[in-house]
Amino acid sequence: MAGHGAIKIFAGNASKELAQKICDKLGLPLGNMEVGKFSDGEINVNIAETVRGCECFIIQSTSAPVNDNLMELLIITDAMRRASARTINAIIPYFGYARQDRKARARDPISAKLVADILQKAGVDRVVTMDLHCGQLQGFFDIPVDNLKGMPTFVEYFQKHNLLGEDTMVVSPDIGSVARSRSLATKINAPLSIIDKRRPKANVMEVMNIIGNVEGKVCLMMDDMIDTGGTITQGAQALIDNGAKEVIVCCSHAVFSGPAIERLQNSAITKVVALDTIEIPKEKYFDKLEVVSIADSFAEVIDRIYTDKPVSKLFE
Repeated sequence: MAGHGAIKIFAGNASKELAQKICDKLGLPLGNMEVGKFSDGEINVNIAETVRGCECFIIQSTSAPVNDNLMELLIITDAMRRASARTINAIIPYFGYARQDRKARARDPISAKLVADILQKAGVDRVVTMDLHCGQLQGFFDIPVDNLKGMPTFVEYFQKHNLLGEDTMVVSPDIGSVARSRSLATKINAPLSIIDKRRPKANVMEVMNIIGNVEGKVCLMMDDMIDTGGTITQGAQALIDNGAKEVIVCCSHAVFSGPAIERLQNSAITKVVALDTIEIPKEKYFDKLEVVSIADSFAEVIDRIYTDKPVSKLFE
């Protein structure tokens, strides 16, 4: 690999497995760094090799525990900046706080903007993430932001398992996901259906209508994340009630908080396909879950950034 300075890849505690896979793809060793805690809970970082003049990549999702993982990323960045790293690239497969992107009510914070400001102030030169909850978040930064898509990985998965054509129905779980779902439907040559729903109050979802005939179809529902699993499991039940043959759900970010595991396991869903942007602890694995790695995508973007090749090719 040619570049301006040595390339070094480091991993925070949130993404060690993914980081190792990325390094294996690139044929590079994972950087020697320890991230621990002092007895009072403060984060302690020890980078055990030189980063002076190096192009550094820190791989760290800001998933649960969100605040610990975010602080790790900031402190690692600060340590590298003070150690004279040439560039610091934050590879954040799952970008936490992305849902707080606007003021929905009086006196609401815009936490996504705050996190963007803090990352830049700490010394991050570039951010690479995947399937931001809201694409406009890229505008919160004054540095380059590459928002990779999980879609190609899902398309490849569905093609491999022959989930294509008229026997398959891509279902948008809500109106807001129609563009993403239509794109998937086009790529696998399948028709599109939409779940029209209404929320009577916060965290309560009532399915109102299914637009499209799902009878006898294998239904594919894709969302950027599954958090508590309420919306997606109710949507799946509505599809089965309307004659769907089976329901397969895919998500880029397996947040899986609260009752999510129990809901998904006991739901009408046949399979949950998740990307490994978030390291899922062993206790959160369940029978219906299948994890697909996106190490290839991040390895390629790191290679392109380091060798000054256009990253835009990854979005075509």
